[in-house]
Amino acid sequence: MMNAMKKRRWFLVLAMLTLIGLAVKAYAGDPTGAATLKKNPDAPVDYVWVLVCAFLVMFMQPGFALVEAGFCRAKNAINLMMKNLMDFVAGSLVFFAVGYALMMGKDWHNLIGVSGWFLHGDSYDVHTYLIWMFQVVFAATAATIVSGAVAERIKFPVYLFYSAVVSAIIYPIYGHWVWGGGWLSKLPFGVGAVDFAGSGIVHAMGGFIGLAGAMALGPRIGKYDEEGKVKPIVGHNIPMAALGVFILWFGWFGFNPGSTLSAHELRISVIAVNTNLAAAAGALASLIFMKLKLGKWDLGMTLNGALAGLVAITAPCAWVEAWAAAVIGLVAGVLVCVSVLSLDRLHIDDPVGAVSVHGVNGTWGLISVGLFADGTYGNYTTKAPLVKGLFYGGGFDQLIAQLISSGVCILWAFIMGWVTFRIAKVVFGGIRVSAEEEAEGLDYGEHGGNAYPDFQVSSYLQQ
Repeated sequence: MMNAMKKRRWFLVLAMLTLIGLAVKAYAGDPTGAATLKKNPDAPVDYVWVLVCAFLVMFMQPGFALVEAGFCRAKNAINLMMKNLMDFVAGSLVFFAVGYALMMGKDWHNLIGVSGWFLHGDSYDVHTYLIWMFQVVFAATAATIVSGAVAERIKFPVYLFYSAVVSAIIYPIYGHWVWGGGWLSKLPFGVGAVDFAGSGIVHAMGGFIGLAGAMALGPRIGKYDEEGKVKPIVGHNIPMAALGVFILWFGWFGFNPGSTLSAHELRISVIAVNTNLAAAAGALASLIFMKLKLGKWDLGMTLNGALAGLVAITAPCAWVEAWAAAVIGLVAGVLVCVSVLSLDRLHIDDPVGAVSVHGVNGTWGLISVGLFADGTYGNYTTKAPLVKGLFYGGGFDQLIAQLISSGVCILWAFIMGWVTFRIAKVVFGGIRVSAEEEAEGLDYGEHGGNAYPDFQVSSYLQQ
């Protein structure tokens, strides 16, 4: 008992010393913004632009929460809302502590960043804080994507663990390789691997971590019968999911145009139009595909088609013409349908289609840069080198770089996701709730509540 008390005391002392150490050199940067403003009188316009766009991306969190809850059963609605909330809570804290430093800190051998821990020292700077705010909402988005793929059967503590790992380690390190000056951005092809707003870094990353989680957990009870045939588990509130998609579509106008990091980059108009066209084309393609496949105008898949188009255009949005954005969206709308049906045949249970929407189409978005980039815009600037794809005379250089980045993203996300879930299985004594709790619903077992306490199913609906 005394040893335990001594250990706790030493832990508290160490924590206090760490906090004192973090306070050292607190004013080494430009925390007032005076130096920044003197150097660039137009900075306030850019700062307001980036922050407003960050707030729009943060508003995508409730969009994801509504989509996931709507596509799942009523007995798990609280659990899904709680997970989306905690993605932003845990993500904010761990990205503040270590994630931002790993991603955007001073480069170490083209692998990781090694400065900016806890945003102290030289990082106490208005520009660093600006970029941190814009990046943390992206990190939380990557973690939230996984939530849908593992819905309705994962233990809540396991979810918190994996969510923190994504925002602290998995997302930042690959992000450093592309956005932080790491090795993928320095490939000897064109301008290196590029990803304007995160088709790979955010979406494919979340999608393939989700694939690892779905495979590690196994399908929900009742998803497949004894003969292996699919038994649809219908979402409890498709109008809620539709509202979530509208919110996500709206938030994406912060996600993509905001990635210019400057209101003075007038390319934002091109980016906004491309974003909208790809979403519309994706929705239309999924609508028609499912009508031809099933004979019905399927709303759920059409909603996922819109999201697929948004995911796919996120990487190339600044580098392509409007017609190419529409084509990218059309392909995405078909890919998401084919992927959802294929995963079901493989008995990989993804309740909301997260792997298909984000993983498959995030990869397509990365590759599409190497095909459709028109050579009129550079890497976040109008200055050379310009990004030019195969169809515009750029040869195979950019396409090869994008293929390498795509492969690395898939492997990194899946392997790290699998390792994270295996560690969680040991630490938490399993990653899946009991069969009884799954049947009852995670809302009551995990959170002691009911999302719809006054709701009763009529005898007519029970028949």
